[in-house]
Amino acid sequence: MKLSKKTLDQRSEHLYDVIIVGGGMGGLSAAIYLQRYRLSCLVIEKGRGRSFWMQDTRNYLGLPPTTPGRTILQQGQDYLQDLQGDYLPGFVEDVRDEGETFAVKVKVGKKDSTYPVLRSKYLIAASGIIDKLPQLPDMQNVYDYAGHNLHVCLICDGYEIADKQCGLFPSSEAAINTAFVLNWFTPYITVFTMGLFEVGDEMRQKLKDHGYPLIEAPIKRFMGHHHEMTGVELEDSSTISLDVGLIAMGSHYHSEYLRGLDLEWKGNNLITDSATCRTSHPRLFAVGDLKDGINQVSIAVADGTLAATAIWREIRRQSPPRRWQENLSG
Repeated sequence: MKLSKKTLDQRSEHLYDVIIVGGGMGGLSAAIYLQRYRLSCLVIEKGRGRSFWMQDTRNYLGLPPTTPGRTILQQGQDYLQDLQGDYLPGFVEDVRDEGETFAVKVKVGKKDSTYPVLRSKYLIAASGIIDKLPQLPDMQNVYDYAGHNLHVCLICDGYEIADKQCGLFPSSEAAINTAFVLNWFTPYITVFTMGLFEVGDEMRQKLKDHGYPLIEAPIKRFMGHHHEMTGVELEDSSTISLDVGLIAMGSHYHSEYLRGLDLEWKGNNLITDSATCRTSHPRLFAVGDLKDGINQVSIAVADGTLAATAIWREIRRQSPPRRWQENLSG
């Protein structure tokens, strides 16, 4: 059931087996498995996550390579509701461990918001990350190309960059080192600092030794048409032609709601057991980009399967067996 402010009262007293924070690839995968295991789950999705912005899915077995991420998400939502799973558009503000249950505080609605508290025995953190983009005066200009041929993931899209003129847009001197991985796919790399940071002599020499131009002037805008970026215009109105771009500016991790819990972290990532995706909290699991590991759709989907199955096995072992009573009478 798709919940809203009008229908939430139907679930206000319901104790879910699992609440899943995040309705991306990992969260929906977990939810579908949980419902098929005949458990009750709720997916809480804030909207417009990383997979929603995927313009195509070129490395996922069984799908046409031009399948948009939003198409996969919609199919997952539809199937979840066919399985009688609950789905709530909302923003999780806080999670408290009550001992045997989690209390999940949710902001529902952008206007006249309500703040229900929903409860579950287990929690799956699937809230993921969002890539940081270059901050230009006209951000629509960035959105026009990001996710098309202005890429954000080298592992996902290195093949699309192969042997093309590529602009690299890092957020720090350390991030310039992405160039020395990117060169597996193309040697035609121009680095744009956009005036955000200083570049030391050692890095300058390293770029020079590889033949990679370093452009430190601020960018005025990306050039192109029909979502295909063709270069950049600098603030002095000079232009540089490009075939593709790669943004290496880091990510924002949607994990603030977990900071009140005693969990083991590795930087911004949750540390989990590789076989189950269980965190250091026995009833809390993390899947997809939020956990330590590689950020790929295929991994997130598998993580959802692992976490859901681990939870089902635990609940099943603690439950009494079902007996065919008619055969036991008399």
